[in-house]
Amino acid sequence: MSSPTRPTHRPFAAAVAAALLLGAGGAGGVPSAATGPASGPASGPAAGPASGPAPSVPAACVPDVDRVVSADPSPQTAEPLPQELTARLDAAARRSFAQASAPGAVVGVASPEGTWTQAYGVADPATGEPMDVDVHTRIGSATKTFTATLVLQLAEEGELSLDDPIGDYVEGIPHGDRITLRQLADMTSGIASYSRNEEFQRALFAAPETVYTPGELVAFGVAESPLFAPGEQFDYSNTNYVLLGLVAEQVTGRPVGELMEERIFDPLGLDETVWPGASTALPEPFARGFTLQGDTATPEAPADATHWSPTWAFTAGNLISDMDDLLTYGRALGTGQGLLEADSQRERLTSFSPPERGYGLGVGCIDGWVGHTGELPGYNTTVYYDTTTDTTVVVQVNSDIASGDCPESPVLADDPRTLPCSAPATRIFAELSTALGHTFTPNPQQ
Repeated sequence: MSSPTRPTHRPFAAAVAAALLLGAGGAGGVPSAATGPASGPASGPAAGPASGPAPSVPAACVPDVDRVVSADPSPQTAEPLPQELTARLDAAARRSFAQASAPGAVVGVASPEGTWTQAYGVADPATGEPMDVDVHTRIGSATKTFTATLVLQLAEEGELSLDDPIGDYVEGIPHGDRITLRQLADMTSGIASYSRNEEFQRALFAAPETVYTPGELVAFGVAESPLFAPGEQFDYSNTNYVLLGLVAEQVTGRPVGELMEERIFDPLGLDETVWPGASTALPEPFARGFTLQGDTATPEAPADATHWSPTWAFTAGNLISDMDDLLTYGRALGTGQGLLEADSQRERLTSFSPPERGYGLGVGCIDGWVGHTGELPGYNTTVYYDTTTDTTVVVQVNSDIASGDCPESPVLADDPRTLPCSAPATRIFAELSTALGHTFTPNPQQ
């Protein structure tokens, strides 16, 4: 596994909209900063004669929200999946894992027919320790779904409103009197991502053990803001989610790690999900993670990023979890059950922009698949819930290295570059979704 020969200071993967949203290569149809308003084309008269057909209305990504929110969990989920289906899933996972640039992977499917988990490859290439379904990995920007959930819970309780301006909570934000918490959550704030700040990248690549405070991260983002007027465009920004974490702490007077444990981990029984704070340790067992990012990695010799400081990610991406917890959480994220009131979940599942394939309140959606991708140096995760079949699919890999014909993302020296470019977890997840009969089609990764 590898990285650029001499790093081009590509932003950490957890900062790149392409990899972090809906899998390879983009925000699942979400407009980039260059494509115009996040709500779609600028308003104005429709082209063509007044007597012509009315413009088509984009279909909702989740067409039957009420059914999703009220769906009872199947008792059969606790049983093994039928053998014929597991054989099909195993074949898909093995095929796609062989095409991914990762030492190991853990995959899981939980559906009304049953649950299946399987590990592939190794957790530690140096020792040959095999990957195990119980390993812990860093889940990167899947953390954003937890952070947004906290904010939605606080809104339910009247502790804040999604329409509050961020300036009510944090001073010194450009347009802070106009940027709402909702715009932070759906990435239309115009606040630049600190992780695309070149000064930040140079410092972090040179010393990935550096401990950062949330205030320092925000300052790096503010230094390059605003990118546009609030609400006018979409731009995936880690700064947005650091700010939301600070808001949750300010409103409650408590550390955000405690809030997540009390409000999300404990109610759902997520005993293996960890807020690491400033600790670089992972719970046992854990998989070592490899990356092509940083000043020491090369395409022939990737860097071991296992114990890099997670503080640079804060509430934008620093959680650790395992397969069982993520399967449980994935369904709760999709249905809202155990996390949010039904009305809040309805709002969440109708918040996507564009409505048919976009990003919303801490989650993305493509063709009924609701969830998030996460990348942190050394790790790549997908957590998705299929709202059409009540099925959760999770993939964890111990690498964030893309494979295939990637003009921008660094790949290993021996990569044949014959496949479409894809992050490893996304590649495996897409194959699993096809085996399940409902293909997830990510945007092309660069």
